[in-house]
Amino acid sequence: MSRPLPLILAQAPGRPADDLAGFAADVERRVKLRAPGALVVYPELHLGESGPGVVAAPEEATEPLDGKRDAVLAELAGDLDIWLVPGSLYERGTDGRVYNTTPVYSPRGERLAAYRKICPWRPYETTTPGSRFEVVELPGVGRIGLSICYDSWFPEISRHLAWMGAELMVNVVRTSTSDRAQEIVLNRANAIANQVFVASVNSAAPSGVGRSLLIDPQGTLRTETVDDGDSTLTDVIDLDEVSNVRRYGTAGLNRIWEQFRPGDPALELPLYGGRIDPATWNPAHATAHATEEPPR
Repeated sequence: MSRPLPLILAQAPGRPADDLAGFAADVERRVKLRAPGALVVYPELHLGESGPGVVAAPEEATEPLDGKRDAVLAELAGDLDIWLVPGSLYERGTDGRVYNTTPVYSPRGERLAAYRKICPWRPYETTTPGSRFEVVELPGVGRIGLSICYDSWFPEISRHLAWMGAELMVNVVRTSTSDRAQEIVLNRANAIANQVFVASVNSAAPSGVGRSLLIDPQGTLRTETVDDGDSTLTDVIDLDEVSNVRRYGTAGLNRIWEQFRPGDPALELPLYGGRIDPATWNPAHATAHATEEPPR
């Protein structure tokens, strides 16, 4: 038994927020001759430039989540029979604030979810932080967890997504700085520490420095780009590998989700005002609470 998921990871330069026709053509070009039902992922703020390589001010490229852009992206996913993560977008919330938001669209032409970046790169990014973790059920396929760029520097976010049942973490990135080297290490660490697949998709030049990659649940680098050029990574992953690694252990040894067991003493976490409760340590995919957040 297996649960294959074809991936198309687009290391692409950014484009203006209103260039939806150009974006649609680019997606179709990358999807052509690929497997139907693929998950197609673009970088952070891919539709959010004011000029080549220049991020637009949030006020310039924002619109409500359910605006014209949303309808076009949903229709595109349906027409191409793909799961689509178009990177992230500037979203004008109903509260009037601007968020850096990643939506997910289904092959049925529907928006399944939207995740607001929890950790903007301060002080440089001025968007409002999100306040919810997001794991998305791809019916008949599996669960993906969403993170945006700087989120990967905070292990609490990756741990939480894994706890909520994510089998693949999709990290959309727009890094143009030298710390991409550290981000690569962090993404491999997040895959190892949580025994999940991680896809980190960065922008191509001039928007970013590239070096996109796909990592398996044991931390092995499956595929990567070697430079900042416009390119496409493709692979087919088996999401059952997540449960296999958790059952038999990383390198056949380490079963981290079995570390805390019912009856063990609780571990207080003063930093978070919470605790690790052995009774709730196991990931959500093994319980009846597939996408619930833990008690606050």
